[in-house]
Amino acid sequence: MDIGAIWDLIILQPMINGLIAVYSALFSNFGLAIIVLTIIVRLVTIPLTLKQLRATKAMQALQPKLTELQKKHAKDKAKLAQEQMRLYKESGISPAGCLLPMLIQMPIWIALYQSIIRLLAVTPEDFLGISRYLYSWPMVYSVLPLYSSFLWLNLATPDRLLILPILVGGTMWLQQKMVTPTSADPRQQAQSRMMLWMMPLMFAFLTMQFPSGLALYWVASNIITIAIQYYITGWGGLAPSTARKPGDRDKKYIKRISQVEQAPSEAPVEADIVEMSSAEEAEDEGSGDKRQERRDGYPASLRAIRRRSGRGRSHHPKRR
Repeated sequence: MDIGAIWDLIILQPMINGLIAVYSALFSNFGLAIIVLTIIVRLVTIPLTLKQLRATKAMQALQPKLTELQKKHAKDKAKLAQEQMRLYKESGISPAGCLLPMLIQMPIWIALYQSIIRLLAVTPEDFLGISRYLYSWPMVYSVLPLYSSFLWLNLATPDRLLILPILVGGTMWLQQKMVTPTSADPRQQAQSRMMLWMMPLMFAFLTMQFPSGLALYWVASNIITIAIQYYITGWGGLAPSTARKPGDRDKKYIKRISQVEQAPSEAPVEADIVEMSSAEEAEDEGSGDKRQERRDGYPASLRAIRRRSGRGRSHHPKRR
């Protein structure tokens, strides 16, 4: 027995006959049958989905430390791999934890996709080809051929009103946005932005070519995934950021201070935090700095600096 026969026997045939059984139980409404079977499949696989989302969330929390390791060992790949594995082990995280649950679920999703395509037979030859997948149940043969109308749709043909393509693209964008991590690295931001738009646009385009029954499955699956992700991670990337970003003038100032701290010179220049002479002054300044920091959007340590020249002279910022 080859791989194709094993696939048909163990996965595809049960999925096709299960979809027909749900169709019969729902008064011969194939659209509802697709939605209900999608919900059933997602509920069965929800432990794997939860494990995948938790592993993804843990990896995102670990990303700053991974970025530091990449900068520190950029020229030593072997050392980088060793340190990354040590970090994973100390954190109790397995990189395969993000991929393994998804790989296990993929055969089920593919079988559901193939079941919808095969049952939406549009020619007599396609309809005859279904017979080899059917069980010898009287109920199965009594409901064939399937009635493919649902709402304004003919589930065997693409949606000409383009409502389903918009729903597929929109729900997939929401799903992607919720799990897209924030990053200070411009390159990572560009990659995340590209993936955020590329996948939804690609699936929206495919929806315009494929039967709308398959698009209905994608919409239902995306909505269920959004609900599960909200339960695990909240709104994620959709949550509004309350922190005010520094303006252009502030960014130039921070950049100039960083350059002064890092650039070598004949007369060494250091930047230190001014130490207050008493606890009372520190408390007063601290409360004022916190208020100023909330207004300005950059740390107070960058506003209170002193510079010492090579001769040891220091200049303290004047109090107002």
